[in-house]
Amino acid sequence: MLALSYTIIPTIAVILGAIAAVVRRPGAAFTSAMQHLAAGVVFAAAATEILPQVKHEASPTATLIGGAAGVAVMLALKGFEERFEGPAALLGAIGIDLLIDGLVLGLAFVAGAKAGILLTVALTLEVLFLGVTLTTELGETMRSRLRVVLTVAGLALLLPIGSLAALPVATLSPVVIAGFLSFGLMALLYLVTEELLVEAHEKPDSPLISAFFFIGFLALLALEEIAG
Repeated sequence: MLALSYTIIPTIAVILGAIAAVVRRPGAAFTSAMQHLAAGVVFAAAATEILPQVKHEASPTATLIGGAAGVAVMLALKGFEERFEGPAALLGAIGIDLLIDGLVLGLAFVAGAKAGILLTVALTLEVLFLGVTLTTELGETMRSRLRVVLTVAGLALLLPIGSLAALPVATLSPVVIAGFLSFGLMALLYLVTEELLVEAHEKPDSPLISAFFFIGFLALLALEEIAG
């Protein structure tokens, strides 16, 4: 249940991002910098916490099967986003994205409490701006600001639902757990390379903005060292 309680943090972040977007949309440069920061934090969490757990089990079969499944799911999600358009398609794609984020967060807690807490920090930054982006998109078709915020809040509940789906994994054998963690690792790498950084580079860019990726990476790395 530890995973479920911590999932409340990114869930609230999505809602706060939605509220912030309806009050005042952040500037493009600021958003790009924060997306770089989030990408660095997520990448650091994947590299320092999830990857070592997968390598520790040393099961090539579990790693390949879980990793291949992760790649297939994320590419299928990308294909869905590109094929369908409109508010319904957007809500469906974001909903699946949040569900997978919750699942990955739950899997991180299966790897260990420290891994879960660090990934909570990483995903909170990511979903905060996901809430901003979704609210901005919905605001173009929905006139009621309250309706937009409530819609985003409803989708945010998919985060704890996803984390609940990961709870039974903890009862499985270590090899199977490694396969699930490999799945989560691929999902996180996709999040960094195909979502956060791609969206960040669509906005104004500069060496200072790009530096936020490394600031995020080093900050989480230092936090991981301090936590021991």
